[in-house]
Amino acid sequence: MATTQIAPTETATPIPQIVTHEVPRPQRGWISWLTTTDHKRLGIMYLVASWMFFMIGGVEALMMRLQLAQADNTLVTPQTYNALVTLHGTTMVFLFLMPMIAGFGNYLVPLMIGARDMAFPRLNALSFWLFIAGGVVFCGSILFSPPECGWTCYAPLSEKAYSPTGGVDAWIFMVHLLGVGSFVGALNFFVTIANMRAPGMGWGRLPLFCWAMLTQSILLIISLPVIAGAVTLLLTDRHFGTHFYDATNGGSPILWQHLFWFFGHPEVYILVLPGFGVISEVLPVFARKPIFGYKAIAAATLGIAFIGSLVWAHHMFTIPLPYFLLVFFTLATYLVAIPTGVKIFNWIFTLWRGQIEFTVPMYFAAGFLATFLLGGVTGIFLATFPVDWQLHDTYFVVAHFHYTIVGGAVLAFFAGIYYWFPKMTGRMLNERMGKTSFWLILAGFWITFLIQHSAGLEGMPRRVYEYADVNNLELYNLISTIGSFILAAGVLLTGYNVIRSLKKGPAAGADPWKANTLEWFTTSPPPVNNFDTVPRVRSVEPMKDIRRQIDRQTREPERAPAGV
Repeated sequence: MATTQIAPTETATPIPQIVTHEVPRPQRGWISWLTTTDHKRLGIMYLVASWMFFMIGGVEALMMRLQLAQADNTLVTPQTYNALVTLHGTTMVFLFLMPMIAGFGNYLVPLMIGARDMAFPRLNALSFWLFIAGGVVFCGSILFSPPECGWTCYAPLSEKAYSPTGGVDAWIFMVHLLGVGSFVGALNFFVTIANMRAPGMGWGRLPLFCWAMLTQSILLIISLPVIAGAVTLLLTDRHFGTHFYDATNGGSPILWQHLFWFFGHPEVYILVLPGFGVISEVLPVFARKPIFGYKAIAAATLGIAFIGSLVWAHHMFTIPLPYFLLVFFTLATYLVAIPTGVKIFNWIFTLWRGQIEFTVPMYFAAGFLATFLLGGVTGIFLATFPVDWQLHDTYFVVAHFHYTIVGGAVLAFFAGIYYWFPKMTGRMLNERMGKTSFWLILAGFWITFLIQHSAGLEGMPRRVYEYADVNNLELYNLISTIGSFILAAGVLLTGYNVIRSLKKGPAAGADPWKANTLEWFTTSPPPVNNFDTVPRVRSVEPMKDIRRQIDRQTREPERAPAGV
């Protein structure tokens, strides 16, 4: 027997009633997981698989930091270090962050909009298994000949003459498999959000996380065909005698950069916009205030996506570009700061004079604000092309990238883990352990990457496996390495917290946070069919409306409808 909500009688005040009702039970056994099309199970499998890749990518990062802890170190060979750079970057971007977003999106979007599943459940399952196939293909290259061309696989380093083994081919096939899966998934999200919203949930009442997922889906639909075409041309260069990127035979390596970054810069917003959506859901709940400027945040999400699609060449300021293009891409990049600033100010004003509850999700949301803000400030420096000429390919860029991606995506999704874990499992995570994990992660991250700005300003190039001990570079790198292990300890503590709480965590109940959106209307975890009857949505905070109506009914029992 499961507890769900159903609608009241027609003559009564429209208040959902909590009743005992028989609902379909989920199938049990591992075969049922392998064959499932339930969006909730697929979301959980995305999250588990992406976390495993996160562990792999983290180990690769720690090996690089150990190599760089001392000047002129010989812990790994140059070839191994180049492979680690490629494996770490690719794993984190393609096999951790993107599927982590897909996991949260799959689990939450249908629940948030009052749907019983995604629009195309079988295509949803196909997306997941294509992701798994791509991850297996790429990680399998570790056993044979991992690619050594960096996660961007710039030509000519990815051409056959420089990378004769199959590592680059594995990278290409991974991009194809994940690209098809992500493209199908993006179409699925778009159709689901556009057509399956609850009664009364117009575009002006759509949860901000769903706005972020909708915008991310549009960016994926636009950019994925470009990277698919780019890697296909690279594959034909390597095996079929074409010379699209081969400068010695009339091709252009710069063509690869244009095609890759036309995908790669929207990819930054593909990764961070859902994180913004998480923050927009968490902050008002624990500030006990409505989100400040709902429409402005939704519009800013679309504005970031639009402008962000026009600035790809700011990654290419050191190539021969006409001066007017340098100016255009600099100014266009500055413009991204406007909608981003709108979001940050709205989040701050949401907190202003709020009755803030300092829960673990709130801690991570606050850490996100500080970390992403610094990443955005350093991005303004790099968007100024004369400055970028000096800092390009230094550790300043590495630090900026990690402040943006970790601040904009990873910290936000740690907030999401602690916020939605009770909904997914019916259990609460350990609060004290979560706060300890937060401080380890935040302190470890800032120790690791803040000092890398200084290393970059002192001229340390990125993607080098050794360096001379000049200008305090060895001290900077030693501090960064120590910070990376503190960061790793915080991540592992959250992993332990999750595993421990699955059995020992306190029961959560349906709505432990007194939250705002419809996923908290159903049980924790939700039944197979999500909802028996979906309440009509009358504002951007439907759960607050429902609690207000139930409270009014409790005070006026003579008007309350009979239970069913």
